Amino acid sequence: MRTLAKSAVVLALLAALISFTKFDNCRTNGWAPPGDYIHACYSDLPALFGERGLINHNWPYSSATNAVEYPPITGVVMWATSFLASDSGNKYRNYFDINALFIALLFIGSVILLKRLKPEFWYLLPIAPAVVASLYINWDLWAVISALAAIYYFDKGQNNKSAIALGVSIATKFFPIVLLLPITLIFFRKSKIKDLIYYLLLTTTIWLLINLPFIITTPTGWFRFFKLNSERGADWGSIWHALEIFGINVVQLNLLSLLVFAVAAFFFALFVYGIAEIPSLASIAFFIVAIFVTASKVYSPQYVLWLTPLAILAMVDKRDRFDFWVWQFAELIYHFAIWQYLAEVSGAKFAIPAGAYAFAILLRISALTWFSLRIMRKSTPEFAPQNLEFLSNASQGYA
Repeated sequence: MRTLAKSAVVLALLAALISFTKFDNCRTNGWAPPGDYIHACYSDLPALFGERGLINHNWPYSSATNAVEYPPITGVVMWATSFLASDSGNKYRNYFDINALFIALLFIGSVILLKRLKPEFWYLLPIAPAVVASLYINWDLWAVISALAAIYYFDKGQNNKSAIALGVSIATKFFPIVLLLPITLIFFRKSKIKDLIYYLLLTTTIWLLINLPFIITTPTGWFRFFKLNSERGADWGSIWHALEIFGINVVQLNLLSLLVFAVAAFFFALFVYGIAEIPSLASIAFFIVAIFVTASKVYSPQYVLWLTPLAILAMVDKRDRFDFWVWQFAELIYHFAIWQYLAEVSGAKFAIPAGAYAFAILLRISALTWFSLRIMRKSTPEFAPQNLEFLSNASQGYA
């Protein structure tokens, strides 16, 4: 057991160092377009350090127009680490380095936690190429590890710890809120409605306790995260942006993206409720997050950090590894495509055109969908083919 634990640490540390090397060109030469795009080393860490006034230690929610576009825990991390970065030398590089150190530690912790959750396939996380390429783009791993903790405690029956971890995760990065759907379905399958209500109340209470100080003291700065997301158009990486590139302009995008998510989530719920045995949260969490990022108005390259641990948890047997690698390499193609397209937008002489970028988006979405369906069709107690027949029959009944 100790050997396995050590191997998890070593493999995660090696992946973190390789990823750090990928970003070294920007650390050495500065984060400026189109160079940071050409070398695929762009990072929000130094970019927002300057743009959001963190270089001057400004409170991240003090401005209604320039507050950080993240929930409170991430904002506080961004602000607090500005004091840890040395003022001597290159401030931007110092800030990147201190945050990269924390991210590396979080990644190691995530790999160790994943090893407990999925001892057969945990090693796929630190060797997944798209994951290694994306570690230091943003602060997402602060939310990933708490979301994994919520899943771990939930499947062990420690609901209070799970609800607390999930409340913290939602207050760090909003995407884990979609985990409440599979959690609700599992409670319903177990006929534990009182436990569900308590879980939801505890999760909401933790979220409110973290958010209320910001809501009371700097409400407009705190609300900027929600405002930007509601006003955002078809943004980088989304299927909506690909459609725009191909000349298909979508109207009422907020409503349409929400509708697509709702319809897909409805069919997901039908599928889960038709499974013969009550599934674990670990085995189904991936699918709802995959639906969420596919319907979303934006898909940033670091979102693969959300998906990959959950994908590993959903895998059933060794045959899934081939499908996993197909999806990962599609993500890697997209990873480099977006930077080269942004290089083209920024005036680089050698980059890729918009059409190629749109194709990379569709390739990524197709691979994610294919991988998801392949896992769902596995002939196991949790994902048996007859359950797809249930889904088909149920959908016809609702038509």
